[in-house]
Amino acid sequence: MNTGIRPLIAGNWKMNGLRAAMAEFDAMLAGAGAFAGKADLLVCPPATLIAAFADRAKGKAVAVGAQDCHQNASGAHTGDLSAEMLKDAGATAIIVGHSERRADHGESDALVRQKAQATWRAGLTAIVCIGETRAQRDAGQTLDICGGQLKGSLPDSATSANLVVAYEPVWAIGTGLTPTTGDVEEVHRFIRTQLTDRFKAEGGKMRILYGGSVKPSNAKELMAVANVNGALVGGASLKAADFLAIAAGC
Repeated sequence: MNTGIRPLIAGNWKMNGLRAAMAEFDAMLAGAGAFAGKADLLVCPPATLIAAFADRAKGKAVAVGAQDCHQNASGAHTGDLSAEMLKDAGATAIIVGHSERRADHGESDALVRQKAQATWRAGLTAIVCIGETRAQRDAGQTLDICGGQLKGSLPDSATSANLVVAYEPVWAIGTGLTPTTGDVEEVHRFIRTQLTDRFKAEGGKMRILYGGSVKPSNAKELMAVANVNGALVGGASLKAADFLAIAAGC
């Protein structure tokens, strides 16, 4: 954790959640007041629920975000949603470049960069994801991969107000596996150095989240690691009790 940087606990619901899931979100809203001033909470449900969640979250201590956007503001892009549309639905942030988007949809660093710029165009915060595969880690390429993704995915106009970086080792997402705290510290220290080298003082204030099988049982230990400024939580963010317990680890 970095003194002076308020942690962010962001829940990525991925392709999970029907209207019945509002009960869990309501429970999150009910318990979020305990973290006011200590941590920022964000839930990114599927696009079908953003507007309903945003309406329920008005005046509460949980923000609502989106999981992806198209790089253009409008046009003939059937099935896609622009950052402006997501903002209109109530989103305040957008996750871009998640490894599942990179793998399942072939998204390149250049496209992720465009999506980050689109997020800012709409006045929202971009949460840019980076991370290595198991094969890349085993080959000793973790820092090279992460460095390349940072260089290619982050626009030059990034600031601590409009950008959050999320490090998610691909092999730890949804597997129950997590790197050692030493591994996490090494990568987050590397990311911080890359950010400060490129963005100077702003880079020192940017939030760097850890993601990859974050759960209540390991959250406190992970949040204590230097340069870990919160978490991007997958499966554990679907249950209010787990999500709030992770936030309590800050």
